[in-house]
Amino acid sequence: MKNVASLSTLQIITYLLPVVIVPYLFRVLGPDKFGLIAFAQAFAQCFIILTDYGFSISATKEIALCRSEHSKVCRAFSLVMTVKIFLVAISLLILGAIVYFVPRFRNDWLVYILSFGTVVGTTIFPVWFFQGTEKMKHITDLNILGGLVMAPLIFIFVKGPGDYLLVPLINSSVFLITGLWGQYLVFSKFRVSFKFQGYRKFRDHLKSGWDIFISMAAINAYTSMRVFILGLLTNNSITGLYSIAERIANACQTFPLSSFSQAIFPRLNKIFQNNKAKAFKMMQHMQQITTLIALLCLPLIIILAGPIVQIACGKAYPQTVISLQFLLVSVFFIAANAFRVQFLLVCGKTYTYSMIHVTAAMMGLPLIFLLVNFFSYLGAAGATLAIEAGIFFATYYNVKKLKFQ
Repeated sequence: MKNVASLSTLQIITYLLPVVIVPYLFRVLGPDKFGLIAFAQAFAQCFIILTDYGFSISATKEIALCRSEHSKVCRAFSLVMTVKIFLVAISLLILGAIVYFVPRFRNDWLVYILSFGTVVGTTIFPVWFFQGTEKMKHITDLNILGGLVMAPLIFIFVKGPGDYLLVPLINSSVFLITGLWGQYLVFSKFRVSFKFQGYRKFRDHLKSGWDIFISMAAINAYTSMRVFILGLLTNNSITGLYSIAERIANACQTFPLSSFSQAIFPRLNKIFQNNKAKAFKMMQHMQQITTLIALLCLPLIIILAGPIVQIACGKAYPQTVISLQFLLVSVFFIAANAFRVQFLLVCGKTYTYSMIHVTAAMMGLPLIFLLVNFFSYLGAAGATLAIEAGIFFATYYNVKKLKFQ
């Protein structure tokens, strides 16, 4: 519960700040420049997926299971960071090639370069380590500090559309500082040592994490890529208006659900080791509570979508309102499925977990492209709803077959 409280505090702060920052940026920059920034952030998210390599799940589990053995913790930390450093270098090379050769990106190359700082900062910030050791307070403290530094800088320096480059610059700087501070805590407070790992261990770690990486890449392919695809097929203004709807829907999706799931995941792994039936029962109980909360809260938010968008944008843009309402229905399927999805990893069904999300990505990405091409922002929202409903039914069916008595 302390970990839940820490993560909930973090999410309250990190979602209160955008309540102030996002409307301000939308008004100051305008839909076009705001959409460009949103598109660049979605592009950076592709590299964050690559550099994470599923460690937010696999490394969290590994640290949770060996945290009482210091030598194993150091080895696990070194392996994960070695892989991450390699992947961020590869990401930088890919970014450079795309920005140089593709005119769409070359025209605004500085936005994408500046946004890449968030990739580096996220890569070095050891969220997975703090979750695995169940010391979520450090995640909370550092992220709140970063948010409290970023907000004043945005308000002081970003005054008009001409200042749009300052947004990714400030954002990246804050991510880099919190990432470096997180590394400092790992070395100073936890006395963890780092040593570059050899090729054999590096290769084996890449192989062992492949299923989860593919799953996480697939999940992000049909979640984070929606804004990116919309930006490719439409224009910056539509992208900006739709991205507002996604930000609001993501806030409803992650708070307070994400706090509970992140805090419970390492504990659930420990319980499953000793008592499979108890872990299964705990998962079912948490899922029932989450589904009930979603049933009670989401219909009210759907009804109030218009006023919420007006507060965020200064005007109830119909594109944003309708998109938000569609996305909130998909949030219900996510909330009603969260702990079932997580339990597939807890009980070692990584292949099943992977296949569900890879299939969703293989079917979902073409669906997003198709619907966006014909229906613009409505296509992105409608595709999201169809994909999340499909994942819900597939996961429900597979978890129902599990027997832990």
